[in-house]
This record gives sequence, C-alpha cells and structure tokens, in this order.
Amino acid sequence: MTAIPALEPIAEDMQRVDALIRRRLDSEVALIRQVAEYIVAGGGKRLRPALLLLAAGAAGYRGDACVELAAVVEFIHTATLLHDDVVDESDLRRGRKTANAAFGNAASVLVGDFLYSRAFQMMVGVGGMRVMQVLADATNAIAEGEVLQLMNCHDPEVDEPRYLEVVRRKTAKLFEAAARLGGVLAEAQRPAEEALAGYGMHVGTAFQLIDDVLDYSGDAHSIGKSLGDDLAEGKPTLPLIHAMRRGSAAQAATVRRAILEGGREDFAAVLEVIERTGALAYAREVAEREAEAARRALEALPRSVQRDSLLELAAFSVARRH
Repeated sequence: MTAIPALEPIAEDMQRVDALIRRRLDSEVALIRQVAEYIVAGGGKRLRPALLLLAAGAAGYRGDACVELAAVVEFIHTATLLHDDVVDESDLRRGRKTANAAFGNAASVLVGDFLYSRAFQMMVGVGGMRVMQVLADATNAIAEGEVLQLMNCHDPEVDEPRYLEVVRRKTAKLFEAAARLGGVLAEAQRPAEEALAGYGMHVGTAFQLIDDVLDYSGDAHSIGKSLGDDLAEGKPTLPLIHAMRRGSAAQAATVRRAILEGGREDFAAVLEVIERTGALAYAREVAEREAEAARRALEALPRSVQRDSLLELAAFSVARRH
C-alpha cells in the first residue's frame, strides 16, 4: 500500500482493513483464491477505505463496524477495476500485468462478480438499511457511469458537462459513499453527513481529473501504466476537450481524429496540441477548484485529527504525481 502522510492517524485501522480483506477474499474455489491473491499483492492507495475511516472518526464514531465497511468499499472498487480492465482491454495497472492479462477476461469478470457479491454479504453482516441503501445506490451509479463512459468513447462531441457527469458517477460516487458512510455510522446529523458526502464527491472528482492529467504528463513507471492509454481507448477526457475548445481548427481536427480512431499513432501530435493550448494547466485548475470545494465542505465539522487528515487528503488529490 502506498504511504500517504495524511493516513498516519489511521495506520493501525488500515492494517486491520488489509487483514480483513485477505480473510474475506478466501474461497474454496482455487482460481478465485489465485486471482484474489494477485490483486492484493498489487497493492494500491486504498484511498476509499481510508476516507471512510477518517470520515467516521471526524464524525465521532469509535466502533469497529467502520473496518468492515472499509473493506466492503475496497471490494466494490476492486470489482470495478477488474471489469474496467476487461472493457478497456488494459494490460498494465500499478506497474504489473492486469488480472485479465494474467488470467484472461473470463476469470477477471467472474472474480469481479465474486467481489461484488462478497461485498454485499459483508454489508448485510454489518446491518442497517441506511448503510445498504448508500452502497446499493453507489454501486448502481458506478455501473451507469461505466456505461456512459462506454457511450462517450470515440465521440469528439463530448463536452465538459458530459465528461464531468461520467466522473461524478464512475469515480466520485464511491468516494462520496465512503465519506457519507462515516457519518451514517456515527449517526451524525444530516448536515454533517451531507458535508462529508460533498467532501467525498469533490475529492473523488479532483482525483480523477489528476488521473486524466497524468495520462499525458506522468512518468509511466511512477503511474504504473502506459502513457496515452486514454487516447488509445478514444476517451475524450478534459485535457482533450479543452484542447479542442481552445485550439485552432487544425489543432482541433488533430485531436478529433485521434479520439475517433483511437490508438497511439497520434499521441505525439495530440500531446503538442495539449501543451500549446494549456490543457493540462486548465484541467489542474478545475481539480484545484474541486479540492477547494472539498475543503470548504469540512467547515461544517468540528476540528479533529481526522478532519485535519481529510484536509491533507484533499491537497494530496491534486498534488500527487502518481
């Protein structure tokens, strides 16, 4: 797991979450165990479970159910990654082969289904209709976001609002749900719960925006995937949308063609347009606005170590380089 200073106050709880993840991934089916162990060994930032733990602490919760729900959130996230990598035909994540590249598409899809169902088993074990409602709604919104993204692929007419709608559903919704669940567990008043949910939504949006920036500016070794993956898949992300909006007719045509055709053949030409139009700086600016909105949302909560960590996490979401 990637070390992030903001998560130090919950380090012990995160170890408990990791141990629980390993226990609950166990299955009598050998292939499930094999793929699950491969996934766990791949690490990751574990931001969504961390967000739930910090939000619960910031809302005053001191029980153990947050560890179980943190693992549930990570299972849902991992299931979406398994399915995404199949849909996107990805072969690299976090610097190693994706599960579909290592075990095949069928195994990845089916183990993703196992993770979803295991998450719901654990959710029922925690109990509480409100908990189940939040996670069920989030899972449904994520699925809608994935379909919307599929519909947007190879479509150069996608504008900023349509792009952000996909981000809100596909990525930010699970951040939002994780933070909201912290308030639900603490039985916080509705304004505090909504403040945490708003924080999660804005941080999740900022996080995805920076992911999209790094696809054109990061170091392949650091980000753990090939640069230009989004372009290869024909995804019209914010840097491309801005480049088409601000570029000359010829520059816009270059980007449009790349989105329509996919692949990496035009990567160098597209990158030049992105640089000349200030597209990455613009996308970072939008991410900064989201992070600031997340920080403002936390003003509704009393000061605490956990609240301070949430503020640090908002800063990390836009300052990171991987």
